[in-house]
Amino acid sequence: MGLRAKIGMAIAATAAVVAVLIGVLVHNRTVDAQFDLAAESIDGRLQSLVQDRAAGIDTGRAIIDPPDLPGPLKDAVAHGKRGVYLEPDGPKPHLWAATELGGEVIALKRPYVRERETLRSLDRVLWLSGIAGTALGCVVGLLVARRLGRRLTSSAVTAQRIAEGDLTARLPRGGKDEIAQLTTAVNTMADALAARLQAERDVTANIAHELRTPVAGLVAAAGLLPPSRPTELVQDRAQRVRGLMEDVLEVARLDARTEEADTELRPLAELARRTVAALGGAAGAGVEVRILSDGLVETDPRRVERILVNLIGNALRHGATPVTVEIERGILRVRDSGPGFPEALLAHGPQRFRTGGGSDGQGLGLGLTIASGQARVLGGRLTFANPEGGGAEAHWTSATPSPTAPPPGARPPKALLPPPPPTALPPTAPDMRTGPFAPRVV
Repeated sequence: MGLRAKIGMAIAATAAVVAVLIGVLVHNRTVDAQFDLAAESIDGRLQSLVQDRAAGIDTGRAIIDPPDLPGPLKDAVAHGKRGVYLEPDGPKPHLWAATELGGEVIALKRPYVRERETLRSLDRVLWLSGIAGTALGCVVGLLVARRLGRRLTSSAVTAQRIAEGDLTARLPRGGKDEIAQLTTAVNTMADALAARLQAERDVTANIAHELRTPVAGLVAAAGLLPPSRPTELVQDRAQRVRGLMEDVLEVARLDARTEEADTELRPLAELARRTVAALGGAAGAGVEVRILSDGLVETDPRRVERILVNLIGNALRHGATPVTVEIERGILRVRDSGPGFPEALLAHGPQRFRTGGGSDGQGLGLGLTIASGQARVLGGRLTFANPEGGGAEAHWTSATPSPTAPPPGARPPKALLPPPPPTALPPTAPDMRTGPFAPRVV
């Protein structure tokens, strides 16, 4: 049950309880007031009749020694008291007044129907007023709950945007209630988080820029060493440092959100085949491409290849072969046979400098971070899951509709002429044989 419904029900229930309490109070006070007024009237008449009777005047309105005198009133008269009694029994209630004079019981009796009808009319008015008040309370409660619910829903949506990485989102300020205090606290938290993350990104980008020139010199110097096993090790480590530095720079560019996609119409299956073919060696042998249904997507081929390279590299590094790449129109799936993604990654998404483990424990955790950033630039969606059959699955969906690819032999779209020759991996992609996602076939 939502907060709106709870608030509305609470206000409506409060209105109903208040209406019932007021109705009961008015009913009881009216009953007492009616009885007091009627008793005073009939008692006054009885005293007048007693005086007339004592003076020898018989008006004929008194009842002498009535046989149906109510028992409680008869007992009171027997003790020399004058009393008034309401007899509620029977279809018509009666009000009695009696006293004793000269050994005789003098009594008066009159119907009490008019007072009962008046009370019933009052009860009907109270019921209608209570129902109307409860209905009004429901309406007011729903309006108040709706207003509060809108503010809370807006706050929750904005907070979710902040949690997903949109640090420019802020809650609208207004009011002086508790929700306004919550708004101020969330906005302050978002400002502090944005400042801290920006400082972290600036430091990371500056370090990577500062290292770019010396690392390039290191790579060039390593290439001048005489051929030997130590030379190969130095060159391998130099290339690895260079790849890590390029990854950090790419993350910094993606964080700045200034990247734009250079889109063109391309078959997704062609991009997948070319990427897997470019891997080569044992890495390419451990990857299988399955075309369920090909389709044309309007996207940036370089960024798609970058996403696919990092997903395959992560599957080979932290998962297990065979690794399967499935193409279904505008959907790309990379599935491995390993232990699956960590729960933290499934709950919060890829985190930089935080890996999912693996047998060697190496890596900076930038591969999936870069893949997610490139997917954001393309406008598509990259999600991660652990299928029931085991393993890990990364699921990328293109942001553009994917029409069916042309049949074999048909003239391809103009944008595909001439078909691009196989090329190497994108400049920013890590070398799968020497980079941070170097495959290790299990």
